[in-house]
Amino acid sequence: MEVTRKIKRILTDNRASSFPFIIAITLSLVIIFCGISEYFRLVIVAQGVRDAVQTAVIAVVNDNYDDVYHGVREGYSGAYQPIAEDFEESLDYSDIYDRLDGILGLSYSGAGSPGGGYHEKHTSEGKLEFRVWGLNVDIRNAPFATGDQSSGRFEADSTIMLEVPVSFGGKLLPPMCIKVKTSAGYTPRF
Repeated sequence: MEVTRKIKRILTDNRASSFPFIIAITLSLVIIFCGISEYFRLVIVAQGVRDAVQTAVIAVVNDNYDDVYHGVREGYSGAYQPIAEDFEESLDYSDIYDRLDGILGLSYSGAGSPGGGYHEKHTSEGKLEFRVWGLNVDIRNAPFATGDQSSGRFEADSTIMLEVPVSFGGKLLPPMCIKVKTSAGYTPRF
């Protein structure tokens, strides 16, 4: 009789009833935190790649500065070189991938993308951190003798594809694949 009362009292005691609820809330918060952390990782990688591409494109624009304001002609104009009695467009595209590889520490992988290979960044463990490909740069030369019009400035727009592997809970999910767009221009300060 005494044993059954003790068992009954143990079963009806409510002191530890919130324990499973606390564990469920804690696990839910950990899962939410992991999802938010992965989201921020993707955002940081995308912003870093965008900034690096923009830096490389700005370097190309700077490579063209000497032709943008050539001292032989009058007025402001785009990248032109004097040829005999006329001017000819003179643009320098440089090697943006080479600059990008140096900025981000990428290595070239010859297989894969439709337009050639990938430029990839790997972690110290050898896992793929991200890859870029399909760089497209459009340099718009300023019209000849534009004056101080800001609409007629020397500009370079670029797009590049970015793929970042996504993992959650130790499992690999479909990768984030986005087109990163940047723009740079050369505007006179005087």
